[in-house]
Amino acid sequence: MLLDGQQTNALQDYLRRRGWLDTEEVVSSVEKPGEGNMNYTLRVTTPLRTLIIKQSRAYVEKYPTIPAPADRAVIEGRFYKKAQAVPMLANYMPQLLGTDEENNILILEDLGKSSDYTFLYQPGQLFDEEDAQTLTAYLSELHHQFTTETPEPALANHQMRALNYEHIFNYPFLAENGVDLNAVQPGLQELAIPYKSDAHLRKVVNRLGAHYLANGKTLLHGDYYPGSWLKTATGAKVIDPEFCFYGPAEFDLGVMMAHLLLAQQPSSVLALVKANYEQPDGFDETLRQQFTGVEIMRRLIGLAQLPLSLSLEQKQSLLKEAHAMLQ
Repeated sequence: MLLDGQQTNALQDYLRRRGWLDTEEVVSSVEKPGEGNMNYTLRVTTPLRTLIIKQSRAYVEKYPTIPAPADRAVIEGRFYKKAQAVPMLANYMPQLLGTDEENNILILEDLGKSSDYTFLYQPGQLFDEEDAQTLTAYLSELHHQFTTETPEPALANHQMRALNYEHIFNYPFLAENGVDLNAVQPGLQELAIPYKSDAHLRKVVNRLGAHYLANGKTLLHGDYYPGSWLKTATGAKVIDPEFCFYGPAEFDLGVMMAHLLLAQQPSSVLALVKANYEQPDGFDETLRQQFTGVEIMRRLIGLAQLPLSLSLEQKQSLLKEAHAMLQ
């Protein structure tokens, strides 16, 4: 079945049959809780409470022409289930209330009216120090709690990794990938050409991509950037672990640092994150920098564009900095 927020009665009946609503509980309203990219998500309100319902489909919700693993919500649910066993992690994520694996549906606690942290990409927006510490502490706890020499196959998430691999390590560096960067910002296509034609850079990125695809020993969020952080009335929270997998801890921190640079955060914020992140054994700072570099580049010259307010000169400077990280 496919969820449809316009079919209130059918949705109410489904939730009752699954036991997620009481038999007399009535759905009074249905709305989209925000502008998500990957999944079909609804906020369901009854006289007693609100719930978040999330369904993954065989394509990216925002870009229906892009195929995606339909069972990603099921894997995301497995992540939530593990995280809920750790009080600190559970405190900073919505509670998982139910999973329908047959239909790739999750029922989650509603954290209330909130916004993600993509506002940080706008000029003059600073990452609150307390929020930065919270989100760094969450990442440290996750990486320390779930490190093992025998990762769970149920959280390997190979298909989602393959999808992410294409968008991080392949498409951005193809000379012809169907993305008109000048439609994003005039002059950006020309700015990207030297990087797309850099054979040495491509070799480094290919090696980095192979490292990403290889099975690792640390459970990662997999998409740890401002769109996966929620600013709520009770503080910063973490959502959307659908790209989770066992891999290198350097990837999660590398992505986080990349987005702080893309958001033009001051060096003091980056220093705070680095100082507060508790590195697991064997953490490789050079590898972290490389993941930071490739994330910056793919966000500037790849398909997965961000709501940035950067001048062409600022993007050029960031590309140069990212390129240096990948040497």
